[in-house]
Amino acid sequence: MNPDTTTIIKTLEDFAYQAIDKHFKKTVKWEKSVKKDEDPEALHQMRVGMRRLRTAVSRFGLSLNLPKSVSDKNIGKIARILGKLRDLDVLKEILENDYKPHLLHKEQESLKIAFSTLDKQREIEVSHVHKIFKDELYKDFKKDLQDWLEKPSYQPLASLPIQQVLPDLLLPEVSEFFLHPGWLIGTEIVDSKIVVQTNWTPEQLEQHLKTEGETLHSLRKQAKRIRYQMELFTELYGESFTANISDVKHIQESLGMLQDSVVLNEWLADIFKSELNSQLRGLTTLLAANRYQLWQQWQPLQEQYLKAETSHKFHLTILQPM
Repeated sequence: MNPDTTTIIKTLEDFAYQAIDKHFKKTVKWEKSVKKDEDPEALHQMRVGMRRLRTAVSRFGLSLNLPKSVSDKNIGKIARILGKLRDLDVLKEILENDYKPHLLHKEQESLKIAFSTLDKQREIEVSHVHKIFKDELYKDFKKDLQDWLEKPSYQPLASLPIQQVLPDLLLPEVSEFFLHPGWLIGTEIVDSKIVVQTNWTPEQLEQHLKTEGETLHSLRKQAKRIRYQMELFTELYGESFTANISDVKHIQESLGMLQDSVVLNEWLADIFKSELNSQLRGLTTLLAANRYQLWQQWQPLQEQYLKAETSHKFHLTILQPM
């Protein structure tokens, strides 16, 4: 290979450009398919692309001169509109594949009301997606970022070696992750030590999910943020860094499945109101059993990540890029 054509990535600038270019291209390539609304996977990929792009813009923002339209806030707004449609697709998928086959015929008939409501809600969200694509906010974001990629502009900080700044880029988010109040749900502090309670009944779990479900969901979002950030830099670290990413992904997925079950339950309650238990008792029983099982699977992870030694090792790994 001609050495002149080989790009050696060394500075913050190189990494920032590479990440923004990659995720922007990955995002916009799905736009046509999402407009046609033919394939749920296209919507999923575009939403993930937007989220990863948002991570790159927010993490590297302090070293770049980006146009105003390419802001964390604007990308977040576009991602949320895509997200609302994607969330409905996920609900439908879970209902259709994970629960419907296990229900009695009578309950499967009742579910038709839910699917019909879902289709109507979906039509509304599809129109919102079409609207955002026509909106100046999206058009400006897309055009301005394309222009920036053709002629990028940086702050002086961008010239620093990536190894020098990398720990400082990642550690603030790592600290937020470990200090998140979601870790303490289902624990007691005894003599300054955190003790995970493993004796909750299904009823106790449901009660806590009602009052603290939002905090758990917030921990899941923080796990996703830190995972996306770490994945920008895998080539600069060794095996323990990759293992940490794998752990964070496991945390995110574990809490995600729990959240999906809670959201599905709330969505069904919104449709069926007081009739929910009489019309879909089998389904609500299955959902509650599923949440209890997911909670028991979550607790060993929670216990591991509440240990001082886990956070210490995690921080040490971040401090030692190759």
